[in-house]
Amino acid sequence: MSLKDKRIWITGASSGIGEAFVKVAINQGAHLLISARSEDKLKAIAEAYKNKGSIQVLPLDLTAMDSHSKKVEAAIQIMGHIDVMLHNGGISQRSLVKETDLEVDRKVMEVDYFGTVSLTKALLPHFLKQGKGHFAVVTSLMGIFSSPMRSGYCGAKHALHGFFNALRAEHHDDQIAVTLICPGFIQTNISKNALVGDGSHQGTMDQATGNGLTAEQCAVRMAKAIAKAKSEVYIGRKEILAVYLKRFFPGILRRVVRKAAVT
Repeated sequence: MSLKDKRIWITGASSGIGEAFVKVAINQGAHLLISARSEDKLKAIAEAYKNKGSIQVLPLDLTAMDSHSKKVEAAIQIMGHIDVMLHNGGISQRSLVKETDLEVDRKVMEVDYFGTVSLTKALLPHFLKQGKGHFAVVTSLMGIFSSPMRSGYCGAKHALHGFFNALRAEHHDDQIAVTLICPGFIQTNISKNALVGDGSHQGTMDQATGNGLTAEQCAVRMAKAIAKAKSEVYIGRKEILAVYLKRFFPGILRRVVRKAAVT
């Protein structure tokens, strides 16, 4: 199965997993609308792949929620219709709870959770009108279990799972699919860009992140999961085992997480 001829809207498309997914999807024959805050970066990506297939640009700020209804209208005008909304935009966090300003938690929630929910609610009527649709949501393994130094990020990712599992149940009969994509350690700048306790950026690469799967390896697995409309997919190496530890041996997982190297 592939994404051929699917009309896919991608947030967070200007770097990392999102940019890697652009390459994978356009090579499979998908028609893409790419969004992020940086219009210049989006235009550079569109220029790089213009000979590969159909790719359009729509700048978007997830925190500018008052604009999301208009952005959805623009997206539909550009693409004709949307088959798949890939929610990939977000930020991370690296700091102890006791050292993290509440405003940092708020910012992570605004981008990773509320921004995504806002855009989903703006697009949902379009999916209902056309009688089908697919939300693919890049959450994290941190949406299933938690680790130290990521309290705000874990909170936001857990919230996404709660929201989209409810949406899936409510709209199953409306032919609206939800795929929760849960990456582990992926080689992107997520840790460099992560917020620390005072709201500044960490600026360094976590060792585990640097040793993770490449963004393109992650994107290939994402594309397969979306094409098959899987409900949930875990992407990574041995860190995936923690999902099953939580399910069957939660006490062991708690001990492992306390001792694990997480940065």
